[in-house]
Amino acid sequence: MLNHSGTIQIETKRLKLRKFDYEDIPHMIKNWITNPSVQNEYGEPVYKTTTEVYELLKKWIDKYQNNDFYRWAVILKRNNENIGQIAFCRVYTEIETAEIEYCISENYWGKGYATEALNAVIDFSFRVPKFYKLEAFHRIANTRSGRVLKKTIMDEAQTVRRFEVENIKPDDDICYSIIRDDYFALKE
Repeated sequence: MLNHSGTIQIETKRLKLRKFDYEDIPHMIKNWITNPSVQNEYGEPVYKTTTEVYELLKKWIDKYQNNDFYRWAVILKRNNENIGQIAFCRVYTEIETAEIEYCISENYWGKGYATEALNAVIDFSFRVPKFYKLEAFHRIANTRSGRVLKKTIMDEAQTVRRFEVENIKPDDDICYSIIRDDYFALKE
């Protein structure tokens, strides 16, 4: 049974996943949110000014009071720097399903940080709020994100819930998913 917990801090060997705060703004600007190579890869706009980033963070921080809002700042432990974000961009409470999105600074690509963060959030989502299903997708051209998803416990799927609801055929997207029972069976 799904029991929303909201964004709770998660730690891995190299990363701390925590709620965003306004002190993240300089690192976000330096590392990823102003970089079209990062933002365009996962379909988000480029934020150009401190004011724009502040306004975005204000929306996210205000939503932390909702227990069905999940968005983590990805913090590199060795220097306490914000190098990206990971979130449930869609939550379908009625069917206990969430869709995951993530981004990592271009300066940190190829070092396994996205995979490490994603694996931690997958584990969290089945153990704490106890989602039934997790989904993700990447554009065919975004091979970097595809490599990240292939390194997780998720499997390629026909579609994700959002595409079903919006009656979209995922022609240019590769979808991944995993259900809770399969996750625990594979972890044994």
